[in-house]
Amino acid sequence: MARFLVTKKWAAFVQPPNFQPPPTVVEVWKTEEKGSDVNLGVHLVRDALTGAFDEAAVLTNDTNLVEPLRIVTQDVKLPVILLAPGKNPAGSLETVATSTRHIQTYFGPCQFPDPVIGKNGKTIPKPASW
Repeated sequence: MARFLVTKKWAAFVQPPNFQPPPTVVEVWKTEEKGSDVNLGVHLVRDALTGAFDEAAVLTNDTNLVEPLRIVTQDVKLPVILLAPGKNPAGSLETVATSTRHIQTYFGPCQFPDPVIGKNGKTIPKPASW
């Protein structure tokens, strides 16, 4: 089962606040997801070996999944489609996948409207980078 690890860390500012003198570092809460890549890899290999699928599709750019994808495509001889969430999928994943599909073109229709207007009337704009 995947879990989140929450720890305190010291981190530098990407863009320091606009006051003098600006601090060089601050203490932040760092959250890290742990275990889901291992779980996905183990289940993918198990399902391939037990014949639970004819073809798999994996949405990731996590290179920790290179070996499970390689086992399924090269050792078990089942196809795995890499569903690439970004414009530049990891080359090592593309090498072991049977094929790659770039899915960013499908994200637009799946997003909330811009802006989202809450019941309280507060508006939340979509970040410019989206």
